[in-house]
Amino acid sequence: MMRFVPLLLVCSACVISGTLFLLFPFNIIFAWGAILLMPFVLIGIYDFMQKTSPVLRNYPLVGRLRFILQEFRPQIRQYFIEGEDDEVPYSRHQHSVVTERSKGRDGTLPFGTLETVYNTNHVWINHSIAPTIIDNNNFRIPVGNGKHKYDVSIINISGTSFGAVSSRVIESFNKGASIGGFAHNTGEGGISKYHRKYQGDLIWQIGSGYFGCRDENGEFDADKFVKNATIDQVKMIEVKLSQGAKPGHGGVLLGPKVTPEIAAIRGVPIGEDCISPAQHSAFYTPEGLLRFIDELRTLSGGKPVGFKLAIGHPWEFLAIVKAIVETGLKPDFITVDGAEGGTGAAPKEFSDHVGSPLRDAVVYVDNALRAASLRNSIKIAASGKILSAFDIARICALGADWVNMARPFMFAAGCIQARTCHNGNCPTGIATMDPNRSRAIDVDSKAEAIFQFQKTTRHALAELVGAAGLNTPDELTRRYIVHRVNQTEIMLASQIYPDAEQGVVFSQASCGDVRIERYWSRVSKESFQPQILGNVN
Repeated sequence: MMRFVPLLLVCSACVISGTLFLLFPFNIIFAWGAILLMPFVLIGIYDFMQKTSPVLRNYPLVGRLRFILQEFRPQIRQYFIEGEDDEVPYSRHQHSVVTERSKGRDGTLPFGTLETVYNTNHVWINHSIAPTIIDNNNFRIPVGNGKHKYDVSIINISGTSFGAVSSRVIESFNKGASIGGFAHNTGEGGISKYHRKYQGDLIWQIGSGYFGCRDENGEFDADKFVKNATIDQVKMIEVKLSQGAKPGHGGVLLGPKVTPEIAAIRGVPIGEDCISPAQHSAFYTPEGLLRFIDELRTLSGGKPVGFKLAIGHPWEFLAIVKAIVETGLKPDFITVDGAEGGTGAAPKEFSDHVGSPLRDAVVYVDNALRAASLRNSIKIAASGKILSAFDIARICALGADWVNMARPFMFAAGCIQARTCHNGNCPTGIATMDPNRSRAIDVDSKAEAIFQFQKTTRHALAELVGAAGLNTPDELTRRYIVHRVNQTEIMLASQIYPDAEQGVVFSQASCGDVRIERYWSRVSKESFQPQILGNVN
């Protein structure tokens, strides 16, 4: 019965206060006591009588402390309990690096590394006894051909849709990109006026909802596409097939959130559910994807067009590669999104257990393109939990040409990793559509922070590449990256992830990746599924 004592004490105090006021009506202290205690009495009685929560029924009134503390648990853990290297999903140390670099500082580490260098899975880069001095760290990668060829920066802002993040954050991102001369991916939510305000370079992402280029039935609309694709600010176009954080899963923006502004940007009815299907309707086969890409390139006047995907079934990507070989139609770039990538909201099972992690995915895509003699004509971008210069160097060594980041740029804009992106209650005004919250974002100062983070990280990357005795990140190969596989053994990344030989699928030689060897003869441009369905391993 002790669990009911708090409620009994509150009820008793309320009754006593009320009785004393009746006896001494001129003493308002007793009156106020009864008035202040009455809500707690009513809440306690409600808790005792309700049938939804066993905790409140067994612990009326005081049981609510559990739910209050539960609400503040993430903040308590983040501020007082978590270690410097506890990843949730980014560690406090990683967050501090971004904060320092967004202020134009180099992120100097005092007193030595926090890494346990003899632990399994520790990774490092081999340095040279004769390092090079790199004067120009404005690393650029040419993408596409002709007058619309685009020299993309090695570090760019990944897809950030207006609606997923606030208008002030979109403005901050784009102004920072404009100052620094790097690219800002629109996300699949379409091109908003906030993406265009500061004329920063845009990569227009087109998802399965075709927002900004859809007809009234949700199908692709070529005329609407041309209207946006020919904007000078749009430098490249990216067809989104899947997203690392939730591959194979569509999305729904509920009707009440589809404001007139969102509806106008996305080309959907006001107040109705806005659906992103799990699959595109403009194509259904590998060849169809390539012809769609070629159509977009033509409609845009020759701008670089590529696609983004998370790697799942290995034969599906290989079918796309085979379609490229057989049709001669090529994407200008492929963006590989890792399963560790971020999103505003995704089912836990999808975030945790669906899709290939980034490093494995980049290696597979790079090897598949090499094996088909396509790597020199198709660029690879990588996205998914990349933050530091070493992260960039490692993923470039494994096969990427440039990287895209979203969450680190959000940190630069003030994100504290409160993980309330899904409910609109972001404490920093970043992942919310509430103007009373987003007003906290000062566009000018945050744009400067975003520019400084990109600039300072490029500088750190240049120093790292120079330490390896190289001149540009594209000279990095897998043999520069070293893994500790146990306490007494180390291996080069080139030993763990062997390079595929150029054009090996056209010969009888082994390519070093059993998936490519097993499925190349079984895939075709007509289907994402293997031709022989039995014994698919």
